[in-house]
Amino acid sequence: MAKLKAPLLSLGASGQIAKTLVFFPWKGINAVREYVVPSNPKTASQTSQRGYITAAVAAIHTAQALGTNPLDSDDQVAYSALAQAKGKIMTWFNQVVKLWADVEVAGDVPVIYTNGHTLNTAPAAFGFEAYIQEETGSQLAAGKFYFGTSKTNLIHSKAASVTAGSHVYLEGQDCSAFLTAGVKYYIQFRPDSGDPCEGADSGIYNFLAT
Repeated sequence: MAKLKAPLLSLGASGQIAKTLVFFPWKGINAVREYVVPSNPKTASQTSQRGYITAAVAAIHTAQALGTNPLDSDDQVAYSALAQAKGKIMTWFNQVVKLWADVEVAGDVPVIYTNGHTLNTAPAAFGFEAYIQEETGSQLAAGKFYFGTSKTNLIHSKAASVTAGSHVYLEGQDCSAFLTAGVKYYIQFRPDSGDPCEGADSGIYNFLAT
């Protein structure tokens, strides 16, 4: 039965009422939905989806526990920015899980990016790198870094260098055609179309060009 915190429809409730309505807290909001009984909770597709989610959660925990180049707070902020750019209300963690599952469904290889950071913020000698934690082997082969002055307007790009199974980077690149000192920019790595890791994009990092 539902447990009330105050008179119903005032402050909130939790639980179900006669298998008709379900009251629950969600992201700080007191919400209600229709009670639904899954028609077949163990279909092949549902089982596969649960498997993707389980693998994603395990991969995130592994990335956070790495002794070198772990998934850190900057990476978390970057994945949160990616969720925002997509218009999603979700945590960085859920964004990584969703991206992982989407890539799996598409038949490609998921990647988690860790320790993303600038090497040099000068427009004429710009550098950035992020480490790659792939689901299987060293599949990522090619991609680009995309730049812009907002999370949703990454209109400039530079081909990335890829060290298989290790990291993606730019080093000493002349980006002065679209970077200006003193301006804040956003940057994201995306595997190229046709790459085994297509769709496994990084979070969206930010930096101040100097």
